Amino acid sequence: MRSNSQLFINFAVFYKLSTMKKRIKKRHLRLAVICLLGIIGVTYYYLFSSLSNQDKTTYIYIDEDDDIDSVTTKLSAIAHTQPLFAYSTLARHSNYEEKIRTGRYSIKPGDGALTVFRHLKNGMQTPLNLTIPTVRTIDRFSAEMGKKLMLDSIDLYNMLTDSAVCRKYGYDTTTIISMFIPNTYDIYWNVSLDKFLDRMKRECDNFWNINRQGKAKQMGLTPVEVTTLASIIDEETANNEEKPMIAGMYLNRLKKQMPLQADPTIKFALKRFELRRIYNNLLATESPYNTYKHAGLPPGPIRIPTVAGIDAVLNHVEHDYLYMCAKEDFSGTHNFARTYQEHLENAARYSKALNERGIK
Repeated sequence: MRSNSQLFINFAVFYKLSTMKKRIKKRHLRLAVICLLGIIGVTYYYLFSSLSNQDKTTYIYIDEDDDIDSVTTKLSAIAHTQPLFAYSTLARHSNYEEKIRTGRYSIKPGDGALTVFRHLKNGMQTPLNLTIPTVRTIDRFSAEMGKKLMLDSIDLYNMLTDSAVCRKYGYDTTTIISMFIPNTYDIYWNVSLDKFLDRMKRECDNFWNINRQGKAKQMGLTPVEVTTLASIIDEETANNEEKPMIAGMYLNRLKKQMPLQADPTIKFALKRFELRRIYNNLLATESPYNTYKHAGLPPGPIRIPTVAGIDAVLNHVEHDYLYMCAKEDFSGTHNFARTYQEHLENAARYSKALNERGIK
């Protein structure tokens, strides 16, 4: 009996110890699971929760002067603290500092530190929509591109005024501006100067398709000459509906070998674009751009013309007008005339309107 009783006691003790061990194991397992979930949660929060504290896509621009610290500083302006810490940790424990890639990078709401780090480290930048501005001069154009791209505006200006560079693309320093068609292009912010010019040449060639080239050829003009005339027309009016009429008038003068006598060319020659009135003494300005003194088209465009201006020349209105003068109602449109006498009458009305408004 004692042996059986002792056996029962031993069994009970063993069972109790076994049960306790199982409970301890379960407790440890639960603690391990909780810790693991905690680690996963913290890791997710730091690495995968939205780095950006903005509610829309923002962009950071990394240039050649940036280092690992300056990139982190740029991110800190739009970042939550914990994801930014995770990004900084990833950056410092990788070889990112050895090869920082320039570019324009989008930071979207929801992009975690790991995603942002991968994009920056691998150079996965976002292109921008670059619209070529219809500015008047190469220096102004260079300055505008310097604001929108990681290009040095002085380097761009020097290239566009270098005869060898212009010749490479089939132009000279007076006509190179016609290579830039004012459309909008997807392009990387850190594009190099050479690649930028190569891209603009390809876009220009695409713009001058068979249809446009055929129309220019029928008129006896080259694409550059069409662009040059379009630049004058754009300076004459912002009214796209009237541009084909003005184009027809200037083409009539060219056919008759009459000087264009376009006031905007005087402004360009003088680089005085603010002038409201062109007085007779200014017509004697010595410049190849002075279309009062020199017949035919000027050496090159006096601005980057609009696409509407170029197409206005290619699709000009056929008529027999030889003169035009701004309307006295200052509507931005013009009175057209067939004879010089009729033109003088139009000019007198416009001059009177200027005087009445005190415009000098």
